[in-house]
Amino acid sequence: MSGFGDDEEEYKGTVTVVLTGTGEEGEERTVEVHAHLAGHFSPLTGDYRWRGRLSPSPEVTEAFRDGTRTVVVRTPDGFEGAGVLDEPNLWGGHPVNGAGSPPFAVPSIEIDELDG
Repeated sequence: MSGFGDDEEEYKGTVTVVLTGTGEEGEERTVEVHAHLAGHFSPLTGDYRWRGRLSPSPEVTEAFRDGTRTVVVRTPDGFEGAGVLDEPNLWGGHPVNGAGSPPFAVPSIEIDELDG
């Protein structure tokens, strides 16, 4: 059980958050933080939804305050997904959510398997 939901895959560990347009002259900057991410495939909509929380990071909070909302989250295994940052939580970390390819490995699903 993931703590997010019974039918979800999850990842806990270090991630690299790509903050686009926040460095000098607008180039992207990367920050390593700890994350707890989880997601699930929706057979009704045909997409994969993932969400999670990032540990507190002054760099992420500064980028959020400067207007950054869309980020790329990468895991050490080479998976990445585009997500949207939300307001900092009570502990100073940021919730993040995305749709499409998640930043962690998920089982391969054949559509025919879902029909039967």
